[in-house]
Amino acid sequence: MEKLPPKQKINRNATREELLKLDKNDLVEKIIQLQAHNTQLKNIINKTTPCDGQKQKKVDQREFMFEKCHYRHVLLRVSYLGWEYQGLAVQENTTQTVEYHLFEALKRACLIQSRETSNYHRCGRTDKGVSSFGQVISICLRSKHSPEEQNKPSCIRNEIPYSKLLNRLLPKHIKVIAWMPIPQDRPDFSARFDCKKRSYKYYFPHSGLNLPAMLEACRHMIGSHDFRHLCKMDVGNGVLEFIRRIMNVDIVPVDVNDVDKPTSMYYLLIEGNAFLWHQIRCIMGVLLLIGEEKERPDVVLELLDVEKNRGKPQYSMASDLPLNLFKCAYEIEDTNRWVYEREALITLISDLRTEWTMHAVKTTMIQDYIRELEKVPLASETEDRANDECEQDEIASYAACLLQGVKPKNYTPLMKRPTCSTLHEKIAHYKKRRKIITS
Repeated sequence: MEKLPPKQKINRNATREELLKLDKNDLVEKIIQLQAHNTQLKNIINKTTPCDGQKQKKVDQREFMFEKCHYRHVLLRVSYLGWEYQGLAVQENTTQTVEYHLFEALKRACLIQSRETSNYHRCGRTDKGVSSFGQVISICLRSKHSPEEQNKPSCIRNEIPYSKLLNRLLPKHIKVIAWMPIPQDRPDFSARFDCKKRSYKYYFPHSGLNLPAMLEACRHMIGSHDFRHLCKMDVGNGVLEFIRRIMNVDIVPVDVNDVDKPTSMYYLLIEGNAFLWHQIRCIMGVLLLIGEEKERPDVVLELLDVEKNRGKPQYSMASDLPLNLFKCAYEIEDTNRWVYEREALITLISDLRTEWTMHAVKTTMIQDYIRELEKVPLASETEDRANDECEQDEIASYAACLLQGVKPKNYTPLMKRPTCSTLHEKIAHYKKRRKIITS
């Protein structure tokens, strides 16, 4: 039987010359492949494109008459797990921000006409990866009731269920917890400018850290200080003042009955009226070095002495993942009450319990795996220790991953490291580029 010639390999992006060299069978096969690929693309387009009926329905839908609605000025308490988001604030190059999804939900619910007309203010601008259990925004939302009736308790109880309505439209990791009516005699009230205290938590495992030394270092930060060496200077955006007042700093166990194990969880609690860009992550980066006993607690005093030490030493920030804007406090909370909607709150707690279960199961599985591996006998590279278990000082601690950057073999103390540009050098740089104007 006569053998067929070997099949020629068909290049998907074949040139005209290559196609002319193919025989009839190869060309037919190429056409079949292209037809199949074309059908696949059509199916994808059909899935993402509404049918004619849906198009017509959208065209025929009446425009919402916002000008005929009543509005009320409110605070919304918003929670989000920010691990998968690019930060709170809207950005031009991505839709993966908390504000993008929040405003999409507000517009779909017809609670606002646009961001520009909604008198919107946010309390704290959290960065990529940072979460919040107590972010607060002020905004004007559509209301059932006229301004004259809005302060009546019955009208507050029978208001549009803002939390329930928005949570149905928001992604699972962004939710509205509660809302509060802003007094009508405070039309200029702002979630940002009228916040009297912001509280952050940064979670970390005990991991053998020297917690008393870290706490001693924390005490040096209380009061008003220049934090330019404990933040990322944002001179390009006009931030030239770095004095901030810290009201309280503490290191607290998450569970008072679980405090001594390497996996016992703690959090840094830091409270102040305002914070600088990456201030808490820089503070935590230094505290971790103190906890590892690579630095003394009084290194914080050196970093706060900006007259003696003009440049910020080069060091790594702590990870964004454990940081949480926990609470924003306002004076009007003394007289006004947050409105929690029962159904929305029950749904949120149920969803969070599901989330906790999945993460707790994964954590327990990994911890069980670690315990088994730590029992494995290992032979030393220099001597026969086949019966020994893994040496703990040879293994990275639980908290080591929270400190970003390269881990050098030989540690250089903070105050002996090269420094970043000073504030005056940065100002001169941006003035030269005409990015900032100083008096």
